[in-house]
Amino acid sequence: MDNWFIKIKKVVRYIRHYGLARTVTKIRGTYHLRFDGTFEGDTWDNLNCKSKLDSSRFTALVGCGNFAFSNIAYYLFRCNKKFLRCTYDPDSSRALSLCRYYGGLYVTRRWEEILADESVRLVYIASNHSTHCDYAIACINAGKHVHIEKPHVVSGDQLEKLMSAMKNNPEVKVFMGFNRPRSALFDKLKHLLSSQEGPIMFNWFVAGHRIPNDHWYFDDKEGGRILGNLIHWTDMSLHLINKETAFPCRIIPGSPSSSRSDFMLMLVFADGSSGAITFSAKGATFEGVREVLNLQRGDVMAQLTDFKNLTVDINHKKYHFAPWFRDHGHEANITNSYQRVKDDMPGEDPTYVEFTARFALAIKNAIESQTETTVHFEDQYGGRS
Repeated sequence: MDNWFIKIKKVVRYIRHYGLARTVTKIRGTYHLRFDGTFEGDTWDNLNCKSKLDSSRFTALVGCGNFAFSNIAYYLFRCNKKFLRCTYDPDSSRALSLCRYYGGLYVTRRWEEILADESVRLVYIASNHSTHCDYAIACINAGKHVHIEKPHVVSGDQLEKLMSAMKNNPEVKVFMGFNRPRSALFDKLKHLLSSQEGPIMFNWFVAGHRIPNDHWYFDDKEGGRILGNLIHWTDMSLHLINKETAFPCRIIPGSPSSSRSDFMLMLVFADGSSGAITFSAKGATFEGVREVLNLQRGDVMAQLTDFKNLTVDINHKKYHFAPWFRDHGHEANITNSYQRVKDDMPGEDPTYVEFTARFALAIKNAIESQTETTVHFEDQYGGRS
């Protein structure tokens, strides 16, 4: 009885925070992960798909877990109900479940079939972290545009290979899964900060999901929680500070070297800005990830809470923004990739793809080695900072 009461209470809270439609999809996602259907041969064709020649059906999904089901496919379906061409996952049951639910054209057991399909123009990659880069490089070399969920790389070697592939295929658009910078509240905050001059001082406190010690995140090749979770806020720091003025940057770790899920660090940027990030995963987060940003720049003092409330003071003026539901920027970021490919607009700036990865990798090394580090970047496109 208590277990059902807690589940119902969680559903009510999620409806309040995310709305009915997304909450229902999140619940449906848990059943999606349990689906054990199968099919014969290497390919399953959806006989119920009546729009096989629709030119907007140019999207493939590689990796069909809960995030792909409850976020990527959910928001693309809202954008265009005929968006999905094909799916692939090493667990073919998940690929089948997602493809059937969202009305895709086919499922393949051989992911290379996606590379050979001339109708596939955009591939969303949401597999386990260590495989993101390899899938992306293969797609880029095959002329497919890619949306790479975070992290886009888990090592310096992967980054070098990714940047080389991008440089050799400049016509291919690359997008990344850092959603929070596209949140409407963060965009509002950036606009208000632009009215001020001088350095920024900020503090992020994040309470993340607690995960068991045997979780696949902790496999050495997967990048751990720094690249799996903390990277969201290291990336956002660059959006606050601006990569052109951020480096060289001092990274000062403060968490114990034995910590696998709890981190503290100080960042001191070249323009005089500074910030602290605290990531805690010591217990349950009933309502999902909790996060609070406090900052000051000039006369602006701001607090952003859970991407649901933004309070800004500018001298005697006070502003408060609170949309109906939490907006972490998922919809804007996911549909941005689809629309920009459809409308033939540019992808991410290659320097951003490189800088945000090198920054996160440097932070990972500093925390794991418990060594203060100063990062200087030499990129392939813009020189050294």
